[in-house]
Amino acid sequence: MNSATSDPHAVQREAATDSSVQAASGRADAAPEAPAAAPSGKAGRYRWVVCGLLFAATAVNYIDRQMIGVLKPTLQTEFGWDENAYSTIILWFQLAYALGYLSFGRIVDKLGARAGYAIAIVIWTIGHMAHGFASGVASFAAARFGLGVGESGNFPAGIRAVADWFPQRERALAIGIFNAGANVGAIITPLLVPALVLWFGWRTAFFVTGIFGLAWLAAWWTLYRHPSVHPHVTQGELDWIRQDKADTSEKIGWGPLLSKRETWCYAVAKFLIDPIWWFFLFWLPGYLFDRYHLDLKSFGLPLAAIYIISDVGSVAGGWLSSTMLRRGYSVNAARKIAMLICAIFVTPIWFAQSIDSVWGAVLVIGLATAAHQAFSANVYTLPSDLFPRAAVGSVVGIGGTIGALGGMGMAKFTGYILDATHSYSVLFAICASAYVLALLAIHLLSPRLEPAKLD
Repeated sequence: MNSATSDPHAVQREAATDSSVQAASGRADAAPEAPAAAPSGKAGRYRWVVCGLLFAATAVNYIDRQMIGVLKPTLQTEFGWDENAYSTIILWFQLAYALGYLSFGRIVDKLGARAGYAIAIVIWTIGHMAHGFASGVASFAAARFGLGVGESGNFPAGIRAVADWFPQRERALAIGIFNAGANVGAIITPLLVPALVLWFGWRTAFFVTGIFGLAWLAAWWTLYRHPSVHPHVTQGELDWIRQDKADTSEKIGWGPLLSKRETWCYAVAKFLIDPIWWFFLFWLPGYLFDRYHLDLKSFGLPLAAIYIISDVGSVAGGWLSSTMLRRGYSVNAARKIAMLICAIFVTPIWFAQSIDSVWGAVLVIGLATAAHQAFSANVYTLPSDLFPRAAVGSVVGIGGTIGALGGMGMAKFTGYILDATHSYSVLFAICASAYVLALLAIHLLSPRLEPAKLD
């Protein structure tokens, strides 16, 4: 473990940290200091190294998460699953995700991002590798449950790390970049996994990809510390990080948070948009397989292309609102204008079912997934916009749980619709309208996106 005291800047910073913080052990949530005069973001760039670690973790998260979707045709053939059986397996993942998200929000607020993230990736890597031993619906559901518990810690820990390491003006961009890791994971999965399956079989593919999580854990534990005691953070960069008005470091319980409209502003948005992303992630490979008669060897490139387009959207959505903030727009205007543009770009997916060209479908679906990621990057900034750092993990946990509950409903509904109609038209119509409804809910619950008033 690195010692922060070897750096004279770190000594000064650690002395100014709240006495309850044990930052060197990863349990740090330091009380912000008053910012220095005219801080400059060019005084140091280590925060972008942290952003890169979050990006990599999210990529691993989505490789592990999406493998069941990529292998859906293979597993359905081997085990004889119908859409309802497959949706049951997905439902157990989302149930665990809902329960784990709420728990990890509190864990991250208590232990800090470093320890919270480490616990999460250990759990989800074990759950991921357990898929290699599964032999039916029940055992796959159990493995997915373990995966869901661990993966639920990714975004509470990541967003807490962004709140600790970035000023408000950079958070949407930082979240957009690390959220883009989801698309990179989704790109890698259909290109890598079919090759592993063809060479070694699908069981071995789960063991090989599990190594990625262990490698990331080693890098995280070595490189990450709270900025107040990190030996590679200059005083100038720390001043830049802390340029916003100081907030409370006092822990805040769920009761006060659940009573605030600002919490439900975030949670209702997650309830409406998260099920759409789950649908894309778990059913899109099967859609391409069935609608365009692709197979394990041929659907990887179209699927990867969709998520390459998504990656552009993730970064662009964060960049757009961050740029508007730098140009003098209010937080309210910057976030909502960006989300409105994204909601408009999703709507063409309503007609995706009628597109006969696979690459035409790739363009329309890719535009929708890119718009989702851009919209999501802005939604993810809301907890840190509206609440003090000490409450960010809990608010993210509440919203993630509500979003996962929506995903559970979407999973069973999707299985029922596909078994009954063998058509995706109704599902694509839901996708097209969800983001307009989410933005309307955000605006009604928080018309000005003003910080919550907490006693």
